[in-house]
Amino acid sequence: MARYLAILGHELILVARRKDRLEQLKQELNTKVKIISLDLSIEDNCLKLYHQLKKDNIDILINNAGFGLFGMFNKTDLTTELEMINLNIKCVHILTKLFLQDFIKKDHGYILNVASSAGFLAGPRLNTYYATKNYVLKLTLAIYEELRHQNSNVKISCLCPGPVATEFNKVAHGKFSIKEMSSFQVAKIGIDQMFKNKLIIVPGLSNKLGLFFTRFLPYKWQLKIIYKIQKRKSG
Repeated sequence: MARYLAILGHELILVARRKDRLEQLKQELNTKVKIISLDLSIEDNCLKLYHQLKKDNIDILINNAGFGLFGMFNKTDLTTELEMINLNIKCVHILTKLFLQDFIKKDHGYILNVASSAGFLAGPRLNTYYATKNYVLKLTLAIYEELRHQNSNVKISCLCPGPVATEFNKVAHGKFSIKEMSSFQVAKIGIDQMFKNKLIIVPGLSNKLGLFFTRFLPYKWQLKIIYKIQKRKSG
């Protein structure tokens, strides 16, 4: 996303835990870049980030930090799951609310919340991750409608990709059983559609078709199918 926004000529503020990765990325980008090393799974850091940036006239907020964890719910590590909830939900909630309030005051701004195709479903063997992405998707939908009723020029979108070639699997201890899209391809689609005020952005025809046909399946059938898919991922 940073690489594509740089191509479009945007100045960037990049936030992540690993400062060395941020420094490396900054050297690649032909635009003005500010880097901030923070662990956004910590609530105070989310608040610190907002207060550090609230005077910088931010126009676009992209909530993209997140991770998953494969495994049966009764066996996965509770501490890791709570960290995931803090990052995938609390961080998105805090930053969306605070920056949205500023965007509404100036009647301009874009928010892109990154969920997943998992946000439409329940996910046995990737249970907490699916639940967090449901939260992100449904929160974004609700805010979209509230902005519409306020006649606001602030735009909010939700990016819901399928498998993407990132470090997700390494962190989650699993692997995708179907072909992944490149991260740049997904980023380009997400950002282009965000600027067109697309509410739900699902990159890739196969992902769109898959989600479309799940509408016609009973919940128990969906669960059986997803269980088998996730079982293959986790070996």
